[in-house]
Amino acid sequence: MKNIGLLVACEIEAVLTQYKSELQHVRQNGFDVYILERKDCKLHFVHSGVGLIKAAAAVQMLCDCFKIEFLLNFGVVGALTEQLKTADTCFVSKVVHYDMDTSALDHCEVGRYLEYSDIYLPTSADVLKTVCALYPNIPTAVCACADKFVDAPEQKANLHRQFGADICDMESAAVILICDLNRIPNLLIKTVSDSITGGADEFQKRLKTTAETCMTIVDKVLAAGVI
Repeated sequence: MKNIGLLVACEIEAVLTQYKSELQHVRQNGFDVYILERKDCKLHFVHSGVGLIKAAAAVQMLCDCFKIEFLLNFGVVGALTEQLKTADTCFVSKVVHYDMDTSALDHCEVGRYLEYSDIYLPTSADVLKTVCALYPNIPTAVCACADKFVDAPEQKANLHRQFGADICDMESAAVILICDLNRIPNLLIKTVSDSITGGADEFQKRLKTTAETCMTIVDKVLAAGVI
């Protein structure tokens, strides 16, 4: 039976709503983990909380304690372009950790981890190709990630100009880094909660409905058996 890890930062209510009494709840290393057994796999939903450090710790915990063989991260994001609207969903192709900056020391690009070929941390290409073929109407997106909620439209537009990013969040870079260290393939599915002209107010108003939209798509991907 394949062990699959699923990480959510602040969208756990959508998981509880979707699966209700089917879930077994355990506490592991300070995290709430909700386990769902299916015919050919066991799903481990972890509520990481917000931010890169918590996300990294949660992914490593899933690897160490539950021996996961795949990691799916899903949740809500901010849009950095006018093309992406509230409730639009995308598959993440790559992530830039834009506040990673050692340039004063080694003169490399902002966002660069030297073990990678450029500033972008790629998601698992073969998995991405499979889901894109199954769901051709769902676009791919580049995600800008940092421990910062981006509220102002000008800040969002600047991230798009500087890094070519379409969306932003606070966990994706950690997910990819820890998955790569553990040689675990991954898939990132994100739904827009706040548009480029929106911010904290729009996020708070739309969090519940957009998280549920994302959870519905995640459930379809899981049911398709592509991971």
